[in-house]
Amino acid sequence: MKKMMILGAGIYQLPLINAARRLGFETIAVSIPGNYPGFQAADRVLLFDTRDKEQVLKAAAEEKVAGICTTGTDVAVSSIGYACGRLGLPGIPVRSAEVLCNKALMKEAFLKHGVRCAFGRRAYHVSQAIEIAREIGYPVVVKRVDSSGSRGITAVFEEDGMQEAFRLAAERTNQDYVLVEKMLKGIEIGVDGFIRDHKIVFFAPHAKFIYHGEHSTVPVGHTFPCPLSESALADLREQLQLAADATGADACCFNADVFMDGDQAWLIELGGRCGATCIPELIQAHYGFDYYEAMLLEASGGKAAFPSREGTVPCMAKLITSPTEGVITGIDMERLEQIRRSGIQVVIDYPVASHVFAMSDGTDRLGHVLAKTDREGVLDEAVSRVQSCIEINGKSLEELWRS
Repeated sequence: MKKMMILGAGIYQLPLINAARRLGFETIAVSIPGNYPGFQAADRVLLFDTRDKEQVLKAAAEEKVAGICTTGTDVAVSSIGYACGRLGLPGIPVRSAEVLCNKALMKEAFLKHGVRCAFGRRAYHVSQAIEIAREIGYPVVVKRVDSSGSRGITAVFEEDGMQEAFRLAAERTNQDYVLVEKMLKGIEIGVDGFIRDHKIVFFAPHAKFIYHGEHSTVPVGHTFPCPLSESALADLREQLQLAADATGADACCFNADVFMDGDQAWLIELGGRCGATCIPELIQAHYGFDYYEAMLLEASGGKAAFPSREGTVPCMAKLITSPTEGVITGIDMERLEQIRRSGIQVVIDYPVASHVFAMSDGTDRLGHVLAKTDREGVLDEAVSRVQSCIEINGKSLEELWRS
């Protein structure tokens, strides 16, 4: 039996582990210790940090794995590039992985190679961040360069907010600098796909549902298809190919954040892995193929058959989240099953008695709801019904969000 190493064992890696087992792989999940659902699903578990490149390389060599894969997180991408490069396994090139896991290196690559993007520079201290913001003009965005899921990102509209924005970005980064860049205008969308032989062979744009927090915006869902003109789609694909060329991305999934200003695409960032927030599930619902299985096939040296845009099905999904920290005190499983029987996909991540956090980024999810529809109202009605089935601290999620 061939072995597949999955980096991460959280809620976003769980479906990837299950898909690997469906394909007949012996699954080896790698993660730091914790209460992660992938531990129960995987055949075996190795307890160490997925960012430890040497440990990932050592374990992959000892296990003689057929491939190394992850999804929904940037933190493990650099280790995949490092280990795959040294073992001759399919996967993202090591230098590309380093660039795509550092927003400053990525920005510099974009600017050098003519990718349409916001101007930005590194700031090593708050006074330098203020100087850069004055130079490029407010509003600006201050970013932690080594994070994903909208963590460590703050929009700043005037100088008084720069001190706090710099602190939020700098306090948890492993680098001694942050990124300050001009805030883009337009409509934010996402794009997922696959790069093989340095060419984009799968291209899946999607619109976003955004939660507006106190300091930043967080994607809480997506919808397929993305309502773009043919000229906008052509420009978007051209800019993404430029971004792939600029960063050296290859043999990997990609997830891009983009602002569309009319028919022009402005790249925010590019990730060397599949996106989170139900994107693989929506790709399956929209295009009709299992994206998790395609990722694993490519990671083990095969070639997935990516479909065209013909015959696609409109679909959308949103996360189930809580406005407050607390404990799940009840889940009405019978009513949830009734919702599922109506054709709505409902996934609940945690059982009763689990401690959950208030919504602040994409990891603060309690589950998701997916509907094959092109009407947001239909999805929102399903979300509301699901929220009414879940209690936090003795109150339904529906009631908590209304209040």
